[in-house]
Amino acid sequence: MIACFIRYDLDPCKTEAFDHYARNWGQAIPRCGADLIGYFAPHEGSATTAYGVYMIESLAAYEQYRARLRDDPLGGENFAFARREQFIRREDRLFLRLASAPHAPQVQS
Repeated sequence: MIACFIRYDLDPCKTEAFDHYARNWGQAIPRCGADLIGYFAPHEGSATTAYGVYMIESLAAYEQYRARLRDDPLGGENFAFARREQFIRREDRLFLRLASAPHAPQVQS
């Protein structure tokens, strides 16, 4: 499994549009085959940085997933929404593998 981290640079006056965008991906991404960890919007500190994180089996699976996402009605609508509203100033993707596993069980106090 690999994790896709998407870093967004947002227009700080349009964070509500990003929230709408994130909720839509919360429906479309799992339906199209990726394990969505979540979308994270600005809260404290930077008003312009947000993240999306999901897991996918491999880069080959990622290509198939992206094709399904483009064909998904909500996916297509969400891509168009982002273009129309222009709340994303920049978007970068980074693919990482988990290096810390196996994790120890959490200690209860």
